[in-house]
Amino acid sequence: MNLDKYMQFCLSLPGTEEGFPFGEHTLVFYVKGKLFALLDVNSFESVNLKCDPDEAVELRERYEGVTPGYHMNKKHWNTVTFDGSIPDKLLLEWTRKSYDLVVAGLPKKLREELR
Repeated sequence: MNLDKYMQFCLSLPGTEEGFPFGEHTLVFYVKGKLFALLDVNSFESVNLKCDPDEAVELRERYEGVTPGYHMNKKHWNTVTFDGSIPDKLLLEWTRKSYDLVVAGLPKKLREELR
């Protein structure tokens, strides 16, 4: 996975915007103002993704490249390391799940705007 491909995928999701609210190195992807993915654009070593709490623990146990979310609520966020142990297809699937979890938590009116 490279940064451009990952950014293109995130920005292809309906209503997604990007920004740097935590400094010039931390790129954040939002949907309707709620973040679903964070990464360091300089190192591109990992990404923080929102995750169902039960699935988050399962993924950490199953994949060496998945750890509790760095600087995030560890119950709801995982850090996925780009060390080659996670296939690109799976990384994109998890990113989509993160996006979907955030969308599911939006008010109905905002969810409907994404259709």
